Amino acid sequence: MQAIILAAGMGRRLGELTKDQTKCMVPVNGVRLIDRLLGQLSQLSLSRVIIVVGYKGQELRDYIGDRYHDRLRIEFAENPIYDKTNNIYSLSLVKQQFQEDDTLLIESDLIFSDRLFQMLVENPYPNLALVAKYESWMDGTMVRIDADNHIVNFVPKKAFKYADVDQYYKTVNIYKFSRDFAQHKYVPFLEAYCAALGNNEYYEQVLRVITLIDHADLKALPIGNEKWYEIDDIQDLDIAETIFAEGEEMLHRFNYRYGGHWRFPKMLDYCYLVNPYFPPQRMKDELRANFDTLLTEYPSGMFVNSLLAGKYFGIKQDYVVAGNGAAELIKSLMEGTQGRIGVIYPTFEEYPHRLRPDQIVAFQPDNDDLSYTADDLIHFFGERQIDSLLLINPDNPSGNFIPMEGLRSLITWSRQQGIRLIVDESFVDFSEDFEHNSLLHNDILESYKGLVVMKSISKSYGVPGLRLGILASADTDTICRIKEDVSIWNINSFGEFYMQIFGKYEKDYVQACHRFIAERDRFGKLLRTIPYLKVLPTQANYFCCQVIDKYTSAELTLLLLERFNIMAKDCDSKNGLRGGNYIRLSVRDTEDNDHLIEALRSL
Repeated sequence: MQAIILAAGMGRRLGELTKDQTKCMVPVNGVRLIDRLLGQLSQLSLSRVIIVVGYKGQELRDYIGDRYHDRLRIEFAENPIYDKTNNIYSLSLVKQQFQEDDTLLIESDLIFSDRLFQMLVENPYPNLALVAKYESWMDGTMVRIDADNHIVNFVPKKAFKYADVDQYYKTVNIYKFSRDFAQHKYVPFLEAYCAALGNNEYYEQVLRVITLIDHADLKALPIGNEKWYEIDDIQDLDIAETIFAEGEEMLHRFNYRYGGHWRFPKMLDYCYLVNPYFPPQRMKDELRANFDTLLTEYPSGMFVNSLLAGKYFGIKQDYVVAGNGAAELIKSLMEGTQGRIGVIYPTFEEYPHRLRPDQIVAFQPDNDDLSYTADDLIHFFGERQIDSLLLINPDNPSGNFIPMEGLRSLITWSRQQGIRLIVDESFVDFSEDFEHNSLLHNDILESYKGLVVMKSISKSYGVPGLRLGILASADTDTICRIKEDVSIWNINSFGEFYMQIFGKYEKDYVQACHRFIAERDRFGKLLRTIPYLKVLPTQANYFCCQVIDKYTSAELTLLLLERFNIMAKDCDSKNGLRGGNYIRLSVRDTEDNDHLIEALRSL
């Protein structure tokens, strides 16, 4: 068996990275693509490796030199018109060699698991294309396969239909062909295709023609969960470096992204804090039906969006400001807050990060459950001079919750002391008896103008991609200041439309929250069977767990990611939890939660 590597392209989309070198010379985590590929090929018993070069071909030849002479016999072929042709021409340049042995055909801009070559070589079928189930990041040629994994059709870009993605597999651009197939099928069709349509085409078009005539010669070999990535631009390179990082570097690369984990569809993200049961399919269908209009029309300004937010929560328009996520409103509120501020640790640190250290008066519960009551806060801060008190309720990451009776005591105490009370209730709809736990009522807001209520619409409403949040207070001066501080068009049309139609789905929302609470209870019971975890009580959509045996929190987080592609939150960097070996696990749906439990038990 031999290998043919197509490496003539210019890689223009990688910009400066390919200004002075061909694409396969780009390093991924410090190792050049060509070195990784040749290292993998050197583990096979190959008669030779043929590399078709073009752009910066001499530089590639010089780099490879004789470094692999003791492991691989490497030959080169030259595509002198690489800037005017596509890879069908590069392959045609070595069509004679292609017919001399069974062949692995590989594109040079790939990074993939060592297992893939073994899968091809060990499979007895002579003509195979490695394929992966379609995911949103994939581009290029797709295939359809039948129940026996025969490729029944190649789907080029022009024929791609998003309505059919459930049936598509993406070609990984690694193939195994028998010499007989090359001699009697591929090369004759290649010559005819080039004669008819020219050289500015792709070699997979020839395979498409062959499968239309006789699909039985070529089968697909799905790669399952094996890692691979095609690197066409700097975004691809960033993702590839994340996927193929190792150890703590992998964790670091995922953590600094602050979201965007949809780019990694195989990951099970237990840092993700949203309601798995809302919005319902009908609501998503309504958003989808209006997509074209919402995409091409401007959103309304602050006046309309405040009106919609007030309608959404049943409060006066003058009492509410809508934000591009709660984060935008947190920034504006905290940067405009003067004086000393009581902060409960551990907490959601977006708030204290907006403060100067000398502004913060810190409270930390003195118990193993990280729990506290309204009386604890009144007693502690009653002996200290503060101008504002911040309460996340339920708190993040502890899950501690102060019920309505305690909140009313805090409001009364704050009013008596002249202290602004900031309550973030982004997770309150996950609490038991949630229908009666919110402070977003006109009479409650009007009972004390120093009360400010923040709520993220991402969390319990399951729409983090829309970036919506609200801040409410009867202190209309503060509301007006924040409205002036943020952009007049801070909400996009999709977020505006979502707030407009939500009322039709309120019953669905209540049902979703009850369904969530039942799943949280079930999941919590299973978590408590894991002997090395201490599971703290929670009223939120996550569990704070102390790792009490076998591992540190960092070790457990890394094991879950490396072995199971599960992302959990290591809380060791949070103020109030350093050195305590705490992790935070979100609550997802039943299937995902059971998968996590299986992973934890296997450890």
